[in-house]
Amino acid sequence: MGAATSAYQVEGGWDADGKGPSVWDTFTHQGRDRVFKNQTGDVACGSYTLWEEDLKCIKQLGLTHYRFSLSWSRLLPDGTTGFINQKGIDYYNKIIDDLLTNGVTPIVTLYHFDLPQTLEDQGGWLSEAIIDSFDKYAWFCFSTFGDRVKHWITINEPNMLALVAYELGAFPPGVPQVGTKVYQAAHNLIKAHARSWHSYDSLFRKEQKGMVSLSIFAGWVEPADPNSVSDQEATKRAIAFQLDFFAKPIFIDGDYPEVVKSQVALMSKKQGYPSSRLPELTEEEKKMIRGTADFFAVQYYTTRLVKYQENKKGELGLLQDAEVEVFPDSSWINLDWVYVVPWGIRKLLKYIKETYNNPVIYITENGFPLDEAPSFDDTQRWECFRQTFQELLRAIQLDKVNLQVYCAWSLLDNFEWNKGYSSRFGLFHIDFEDPARPRVPYTSAKEYAKIIRNNGLEGGQ
Repeated sequence: MGAATSAYQVEGGWDADGKGPSVWDTFTHQGRDRVFKNQTGDVACGSYTLWEEDLKCIKQLGLTHYRFSLSWSRLLPDGTTGFINQKGIDYYNKIIDDLLTNGVTPIVTLYHFDLPQTLEDQGGWLSEAIIDSFDKYAWFCFSTFGDRVKHWITINEPNMLALVAYELGAFPPGVPQVGTKVYQAAHNLIKAHARSWHSYDSLFRKEQKGMVSLSIFAGWVEPADPNSVSDQEATKRAIAFQLDFFAKPIFIDGDYPEVVKSQVALMSKKQGYPSSRLPELTEEEKKMIRGTADFFAVQYYTTRLVKYQENKKGELGLLQDAEVEVFPDSSWINLDWVYVVPWGIRKLLKYIKETYNNPVIYITENGFPLDEAPSFDDTQRWECFRQTFQELLRAIQLDKVNLQVYCAWSLLDNFEWNKGYSSRFGLFHIDFEDPARPRVPYTSAKEYAKIIRNNGLEGGQ
């Protein structure tokens, strides 16, 4: 049982000890009300200087796994190995060594949304050049830390990054380009992951004996009207455009789902494009992408209902291409953007098992937010966790899902992207007004520690 964080969300020290700027530094410093109260991750939880405090939290919980990410621009300030920042290496070496000393397995993410600004200036994820840049960065990390790190995530939620950054423009670079750039970014993200997996496989695996995958965001979806064939088909398309878009090429055959290809091609033709807005993968690329994951890492938060929404006007957009409308059931408990649907995670795991040849599964994120000024007694939230664990138990025991790792999001309250510090997912409360950034356990942390200690829910409950 583990917990997760990411570099930009917890570290702070945004320009400390030679770190270069990331796209999130630039994005938040521009203001423009893109983030709640124009907050930034300049200090965040202060983990860059307060790692020892984080380690105390990890030990207090008794975690078996800790997932964290490396800041690309802390290690390589301009994104290239032309200049290597030793202070960055020292920081992550300490984290890795301390975790191992305390019997905690590190799961290390190479990239969690915080691209070095210099690479963004050269086109970022919309440029083919990023594939080579990412591969060289991955090679650097494997060679620097891989003697001790055996579980790697290349890219965190590439499907959400493509959507939120390039379709909606809510993440850096902050320029919405509806219906076009989302596919271009996704195309490059998949190829960057695959290239770095091959680098590990050919250069490091034999000696280091580690595993490499990527973390895919996946909510579960159900037809709004279970008896409607059009809603049932829309639900299949919703899964294809979200999860299968990345999982099928990597785990099955190197190519995008047929329904995604046909829908985007059809809409593109209606809109007068000379070819599909979804780039084609060459036979060589398909061969390179296929089979480039050693386990299935998934991040689940919530479930939605899906209704068929015909794109009559030929509007641009990913949801418009899929011809779906996605919305929650009003009866579900609502915590910010998360609607609490514990059974959704079991259905998702069963779908992954049946669709992707019963892979080893890691849940690399799952959690529930509190509002801005919570009580330390978050009993209601703990109940959401407890129900979720019951569903995971059913998935393992009844559905025979091969779930091996679970990481709660998050170890600490942190900078939750556009929500800033208004949304709290932490097992430990952080007072962001206090320069010392004290870590105080919520009830959830104490209960989670009990489950880890007892290796399961008390009394099977």
